[in-house]
Amino acid sequence: MLDPSRSDGSVRGREIALLTNPTSGKGKGARNRDVALARLRESGFVVRNLQGRDGDEALDLARGCVADGVEALVLCGGDGLVHLGVQAVAGTGVPLGLIPSGTGNDVARYLGLPRTDPLAAADRVIASRRRTIDLARSGDRWFVTVLAAGFDAIVNERANAMTWPRGQMRYNLATLAELRTFRPLPYVLQLESDEGVETVEHEAMLVAVGNGPSFGGGLRITEGALLDDGLLDVVVITRMSKPKLVRSYPRLFTGKIGGVAEYVHRRVRSVTVAAPGIVAYADGERFGPLPLTVTCDPGALEVIA
Repeated sequence: MLDPSRSDGSVRGREIALLTNPTSGKGKGARNRDVALARLRESGFVVRNLQGRDGDEALDLARGCVADGVEALVLCGGDGLVHLGVQAVAGTGVPLGLIPSGTGNDVARYLGLPRTDPLAAADRVIASRRRTIDLARSGDRWFVTVLAAGFDAIVNERANAMTWPRGQMRYNLATLAELRTFRPLPYVLQLESDEGVETVEHEAMLVAVGNGPSFGGGLRITEGALLDDGLLDVVVITRMSKPKLVRSYPRLFTGKIGGVAEYVHRRVRSVTVAAPGIVAYADGERFGPLPLTVTCDPGALEVIA
């Protein structure tokens, strides 16, 4: 429990914050918040019920709660809200809880959380079993899932500008649209591992840096990545024909892309990725233009899992 000294399992009077993105999952965020909030309060928690007018205000609210000493920051939303919440709690020891309410919910998959039952997810918060995981860090920002830095990032740019359809189909349509004009990009990677520092160059379709194994609602681009190994998984898909890219794309959902000859997978402690004209995405959020240096930050996040 949040207070292991309590033998009766009571959480009465303990204060947590519940931060919601009400528009997550086509309004599922608001509906799930109402269910989870009632459950958490019935269990005895004092809950700060928070919602920002925009991302900046939501982050300010999250950081304010952490500074005030709440016992946990619980997020009701998708991976985008997790990305925001992580910026507030990374390295603080304040655990992050999650009521999954997005369209992708990759972080919830990582943590084995119920993705369709907000009551069950709230019960996980009440039980409050903690786990420590790594984060990926670039400058003063962290991410949990995958940094996309190539064709996948370009698809993200297009998908985020689309208002229809919702969910995975939007990414599929954006993928088809970008295939018409996409050309392989010249990448320079500086990889740091226990064996030393190595610089490699590739003409590639994409580069992905994974703290976890998937992004985009189950695209398992960095299959095999572990959340607590102190390493990043760097994947390069080198130059391939567009028909082969289309044929290989479904294999990302099964994690069986490793048999493709153009698939290169390395485990490192740090990587610098450089390529012209690419804006990288992390946790599905616009992260920044290349070049970027990403480092594994071991044990940086406490989660309720």
